[in-house]
Amino acid sequence: MTVSGAASLTNAFTELKGMFEKRHADLKVNVNFAASNPLLKQIQEGAPVDVFASADQATMDKAVAAKVVNPATRVNFAENDLVLIVPAGSKKPAKLDELKKFKKIAIGNPDSVPVGRYTKDALGNAKLWEAVQAALIQGNSVRQVLDYVARGEVDAGFVYATDAKQMADKVDVVMVVGGHEPVTYPIAVALTGSNPKMGQAFIDFVLSPEGQAVLARYGFSKP
Repeated sequence: MTVSGAASLTNAFTELKGMFEKRHADLKVNVNFAASNPLLKQIQEGAPVDVFASADQATMDKAVAAKVVNPATRVNFAENDLVLIVPAGSKKPAKLDELKKFKKIAIGNPDSVPVGRYTKDALGNAKLWEAVQAALIQGNSVRQVLDYVARGEVDAGFVYATDAKQMADKVDVVMVVGGHEPVTYPIAVALTGSNPKMGQAFIDFVLSPEGQAVLARYGFSKP
């Protein structure tokens, strides 16, 4: 079976995959991680996928509209926070407004990366979106944004709290950023694969106390 998950789920879902395979000795679980929109595009183009987990509701809404997931199986399984990060040890802005002085700010591409849409909404509501345009460097996934900041190639970036936790030695969290819809993750059985029964079993496992404990360890909260 194949599980397609948002890039921010990489570490947690890789661990969950191993645990799930131990419970089903004859099953091989392939995992595919990228920004939510490109994953949906792959499914729409016929890629064989049994489970789709998105980092936002809008992408899952599109999947339902395109009839590539079973809407009856859709459920929210995790929540996250949007955070502003800087390279470890570098100067932290005291307020979001101070981003106007920064020369390079990494964000996810708002057209294809959910974290980019959350960031655009947050900056828009803070009346900063236009002011920081010249400084923005767009990444094609939240993990690319994280890498830009971790390597010190930009002055700051917007990622999920769970991503910042993965590189706590290389990035500093400045603040949790509001002004956007809650970051909730929906999951559903995809219809292009050949193993919907195991797809549902994987979702049940993610929702189980054991699965939720793994997600919590990586910084996700319950929806």
